[in-house]
Amino acid sequence: MIRYALTRLALLAAGLLVASALIFFTLRVLPGDVAQLIAGTQGTPEQVAAIRERLGLDRPLPLQYLDWMAGVFRGDLGTSMLTGSSVAGELIQKAQVTVPLGILSLLIAVAFSLPFGVISALRRGRADGTALSVGAQTVAAVPVVWAGMMLVVVFAVWLGWLPAQGFPRSGWEDPWLAVRSLLLPAVTIGIVEGAMLLRFVRSATLQAVDQDFVRTAAAKGLTRTQALLRHGLPTVGLSVITVLGLQVAGIIVGAVIIEQLFTLPGIGRMLVEDVGARDLVKVQGELLVLTGFVLVVGFFVDLLHRALDPRQRETT
Repeated sequence: MIRYALTRLALLAAGLLVASALIFFTLRVLPGDVAQLIAGTQGTPEQVAAIRERLGLDRPLPLQYLDWMAGVFRGDLGTSMLTGSSVAGELIQKAQVTVPLGILSLLIAVAFSLPFGVISALRRGRADGTALSVGAQTVAAVPVVWAGMMLVVVFAVWLGWLPAQGFPRSGWEDPWLAVRSLLLPAVTIGIVEGAMLLRFVRSATLQAVDQDFVRTAAAKGLTRTQALLRHGLPTVGLSVITVLGLQVAGIIVGAVIIEQLFTLPGIGRMLVEDVGARDLVKVQGELLVLTGFVLVVGFFVDLLHRALDPRQRETT
């Protein structure tokens, strides 16, 4: 297990290094000149050249990349080209919105997809099981923006239960007010991601029901449901753990869109604004952190899956 963990850790480090290079050099290929943007439409070529020199944009790209990575290894993601603020500091501040939003979305997705996915599989061929399966396929196909707008109309406009947008200026000083502002966005992401997870849980459960050890348990006197709950669900759980790791990326993408829709001051909204402003240092720092988060989650999912699955522990 230790050898496997070290191997996966080395692959994680290599993945982060490759991702950092792709992010850095891809952003430099995009059209536009941040120095010209800072100088404004009235800026002279001399002023633009001075700004490029001050920001280090006149240096060769490989040297700029190495300087950036040297800072990353020290925990410094650089400073904004436009405001001069610390990228790491702003990310920490915005993460106070995005991280709770992501956790709440994941909890909502898991809370209804696991039980209803199992029920849909056990009730296969019956009206309620079919309704759950069709409902999950329908919701999974709904764009997250449209789902968010419908939830706003129902719960914010018609019923007035929850705020339609915004986040408290005081942040988490009033936890209940902060949670209320995140409920609709989290439900929006959670139901769409949960619908996709439900379909997978249903498929994994159907496969588990057909396993020999489940049929053997049923033949010894257990009902099909009892045999599945006692012997089949661990197999389903292993598969679900892997899918949950993949869905973290979907939740991050959903957060970028939803933070715009609900006017939440999170990392996703900041990323969209910085891309539009051509603040390359901030954008590359934000993308590296988001990519690193997804890779780290995948790393721990691999370790957890191997620790829980005895079949994998037998392999090198």
